[in-house]
Amino acid sequence: MKELGEYLKRTRNSNGVSIAEAAEDLDLQAVILENLESGNVRAFKDMYELREAVKVYAKYLGLSPDKIVDEFNDFLFEHTSKISLDDIKMAQKNKEKKEENKIKSPYTKEYKEPKRIWPIIYIIMGLILLVIIIYLIISSQNKAPIRVDELKERMVNYEFTY
Repeated sequence: MKELGEYLKRTRNSNGVSIAEAAEDLDLQAVILENLESGNVRAFKDMYELREAVKVYAKYLGLSPDKIVDEFNDFLFEHTSKISLDDIKMAQKNKEKKEENKIKSPYTKEYKEPKRIWPIIYIIMGLILLVIIIYLIISSQNKAPIRVDELKERMVNYEFTY
């Protein structure tokens, strides 16, 4: 956030506008703009309020509000998405403890539906059988007919005597 605040401050200075003048034009307190430019995120109670202030201030300075808000969102994601591994393990332990403390009886026991895999197996077997049948039909149609005509001409009638 400090980089974004410094960028806003440089832009304000290059425009020749003082903090008091910008605060008066935006109808904001000068302290809010100072906190924005210094990157002091903790001065704001609500992140939505902070985001809106950044957007309004960027628009006032002639910057692209969408681009500046995207930069702010990137900062916010990096700032809030870092959860320590210890916190994750502690949350998992708390969840397991809650599960252990539940009263279990045959009347309140949760039954899980078994996975129905047999229909899938039947479908796959049916598709394989269909492919085999189609292959046999196609291969039987592509066979060359047996040529018996040539053999009949060459056959000599033999008489067998016993």
